[in-house]
Amino acid sequence: MHTKGLPISALSRRTGLAPSAIRYYEDQGLVTPGRGPGGQRQFERADIRRLSFVMIAQQLGYSIAEIREQLASLPSGRTPTASDWRRMSERYRASLDQRIATLEKLRDHLDGCIGCGCLSLERCRLYNPEDRAARRGSGPRYLMGDSPENEEKARQVIP
Repeated sequence: MHTKGLPISALSRRTGLAPSAIRYYEDQGLVTPGRGPGGQRQFERADIRRLSFVMIAQQLGYSIAEIREQLASLPSGRTPTASDWRRMSERYRASLDQRIATLEKLRDHLDGCIGCGCLSLERCRLYNPEDRAARRGSGPRYLMGDSPENEEKARQVIP
């Protein structure tokens, strides 16, 4: 039990988060404050970094569950070190690289995908005749990594 720490108001000032947002993140298990003598929440200084990480990860599109899983990899009982944070950030690298590749592909082929996404609109007769992409499954197949060049292979695999 914490007897000394940051009250929620100080954590709010340091992170820029509203106290209600901090309480929400507490409810989600992303920070775990102790309680002071009067029952007030007492946060560790390390919670400033944890909440900053939460905000950054959310901006990158990660869910609360994914963020919780990453934060669970940090040590409990001590303030995470730079090495702890570096290990955690390295786990994000592959995921971010994949997202970047997907965005670059979307950017490069956007003219053919706006309003269609390989979902059988008439415009796709140029890119997706006879709805060949649908043989690979539902959704915008070319944006999901399938390519028109592989349609012949798909025809051989899927009757």
